[in-house]
Amino acid sequence: MSFATSNPVLVEVVRSGFVESVHRGAMVITAPDGTVRAAIGDIHTPVFPRSSNKPFQALGMLNAGLEIDDTNLALVCASHTGEQGHVDRALAMLAAAGLSEDDLHCPPDPRRAAMNCSGKHAGMLTTCVQRGWSTADYTNPDHPLQRVIADTVVELTGEKIAAVGVDGCAAPLFAFSLTGLARAFSSVARTRVGEAMRANPWLVAGTGREDTLLMLAVPGLLSKAGAEGVHAMTLPDGTTVALKTDDGASRARGPMLVAALRALGASPENAAALEVIDGLGRGAGLVLGGGNEVGELRVTREFEAELADKLG
Repeated sequence: MSFATSNPVLVEVVRSGFVESVHRGAMVITAPDGTVRAAIGDIHTPVFPRSSNKPFQALGMLNAGLEIDDTNLALVCASHTGEQGHVDRALAMLAAAGLSEDDLHCPPDPRRAAMNCSGKHAGMLTTCVQRGWSTADYTNPDHPLQRVIADTVVELTGEKIAAVGVDGCAAPLFAFSLTGLARAFSSVARTRVGEAMRANPWLVAGTGREDTLLMLAVPGLLSKAGAEGVHAMTLPDGTTVALKTDDGASRARGPMLVAALRALGASPENAAALEVIDGLGRGAGLVLGGGNEVGELRVTREFEAELADKLG
């Protein structure tokens, strides 16, 4: 793809009071009915949504006939930290399907069941076993499961798939616009997949991770990060935010998300949650000197002003 050179600087990295680096990017905010409320930067060029795509893949598995409880369904949507609870649940899913860790196609990190996408792959394999489909080639884009998932993505986004790639976990990955991502995320938030994720925020990410923190801090919020600076979140009323940084920097996501939450008037309900949101908003702990925090990430004044103007 070719990035728009006009994408604005949205986040600054400040060290000791000096702007050290900047991150350009794009963001779209859609209303509950899918119409665009705010567009900043290029929201039409297709991108790979990376793990923000997982809820759509999970819905595709359900459409293909997957029978699973909601707790395991949350793990299917996860980019988890490989904590013991994540690993044990992925292994249990495989065992229930008569499979083992060796059947996973995701790479080891340091073992396959600990890799952040192991829940998704366990769900794909379980779907194949339940449907009587082959498991050896379940990540092939032409596999019956992947065709159902692709059809689900098209239905959710309302767009044709612009490109098919291989994700870091070896599963097929589909490209579409940030606008398509936002509309799809809003739709999936109203399904059983969204309910399972909101009910199990730790399984979706893990201790100290953005998605877990955001969903715990703002009741009813659905959030899913993706690699290369992608993120999507839906507020309880269906308003949805989708974003990507041009340079793929994940560190810029927190300030951008928090800026959108504040502009939309979505406030945490208690002081502890507010502290979490404030920390994400300034990239707490990311700008260090001598082991101490000596700076912050912050959204630009221009970005804040544009959000306020378009959402006001």
